[in-house]
Amino acid sequence: MKRLLLLLLVGLVLAILAYAGWIVLGPGPLDFAGGSPVTLANYKGEDPTGVPASLRNSSLVARGEYLARAADCEACHTVQGGAPFAGGLAFKLPFGTLYSPNITPDKETGIGGWSDTDFLNAVHKGVAPDGTRLYPAFPYAAYTMITDDDVLAIKAFLFSLPAVHAPTPPNSFSFPFNQRWLMAFWSALFNPDRRFMPDLDQSPQWNRGAYLAEAMAHCGDCHTPRNLMQALDNRRKFAGAVASGWTAYDITQDKGSGIGSWNGESLAAFLASGHAQGHGTASGPMGEAVDKSLIHLEPQDIEALAVYLRTIPPVADPDLPAPKTAPAAASYRDGVAQADSRGRAIFAGACQGCHGWTGESPVLSYASFNGARAVNDPSARNVAQAILHGVTRDGPSGTVVMPAFGDAYSDAEIAAVANYVTARFGAAPSAITAAQVARLRRE
Repeated sequence: MKRLLLLLLVGLVLAILAYAGWIVLGPGPLDFAGGSPVTLANYKGEDPTGVPASLRNSSLVARGEYLARAADCEACHTVQGGAPFAGGLAFKLPFGTLYSPNITPDKETGIGGWSDTDFLNAVHKGVAPDGTRLYPAFPYAAYTMITDDDVLAIKAFLFSLPAVHAPTPPNSFSFPFNQRWLMAFWSALFNPDRRFMPDLDQSPQWNRGAYLAEAMAHCGDCHTPRNLMQALDNRRKFAGAVASGWTAYDITQDKGSGIGSWNGESLAAFLASGHAQGHGTASGPMGEAVDKSLIHLEPQDIEALAVYLRTIPPVADPDLPAPKTAPAAASYRDGVAQADSRGRAIFAGACQGCHGWTGESPVLSYASFNGARAVNDPSARNVAQAILHGVTRDGPSGTVVMPAFGDAYSDAEIAAVANYVTARFGAAPSAITAAQVARLRRE
């Protein structure tokens, strides 16, 4: 009996070690491409880093501003209604709340006293000037690929900003997650601390897109699922995940659940404006990424991003049907026999004026539903979030606003109208509950 127990214990330990090794030795973000990556010093093609050719003669601060936009720094380091880059934005995580720090040049509460080396260590290694380890909510495992020159250009831009005295609220992590020194082990396992390496077997445009998507925009931090150690699981690269309470959808080349059916023009339009006809409009964190980052990129960089994204291997999500693109019936009396009548009544009173009964907006293309992933998601998470919190987008003709209805309707009413929207306009109806809406409201 003792021998059997010992064998079982040894087997369990080996299984745990094998699983841990499987996690730790997972592929990197660019391993899917294979090819022949080389250091920048050994790359003879057009430099895929830095700013576009049209900006290369600009000042260091101007180049840094462009790169800070590409890295989407403002979105995480600005609280609603607060000074840009002054921090204080709350990230509610399963083990507590984390607040983004002030990165204006204030010497007491910001980064005004940081040297170039200090800034490089923070961005590349996740280490603050006093040796404190930073949490990987700051995506240094992606930013580690940014070149030194680009990091220091971003620093020059940040130091050109007005200094804002804004102390960062204390985090509220529970033990052991409040032990920052543990992040040294996480970094040793999951941060390669290696700059971007272009691939000799890919085009200069692909390499530029890879640098923008992986090093700068850190797309994987929202769109790639995480493993048990909260590192990116690149075996399911860009297959979709939940970010800040919203679903960041599958952006692989799967034609059903991903973007494999999109052409290059539609994808570029979505990245550049947050809207593509027949594919919907970005909202939530993706809408913010468009407004604060992607919308400011030069057209050639948007095209490079689209070229790169269209090479991501397909990963199917069995829970996501291919989007329905055909319009719904023109009359509210048709098409949704099983839908909650309460949801239909709310839609008639508060929604159909902008969105229309067919899903083609009579007011603005941004408000059209047909083909949109959110209304074709049977979880209805993003539909409910949009109803709860509203959507504010910087459209081509000015700010586009869908008001928040969280204060106007109960959780049960929001669930009812969300389920009506997916049943009427989507490929599969949802069954989101009032309890689920309540959790989203808290998030």
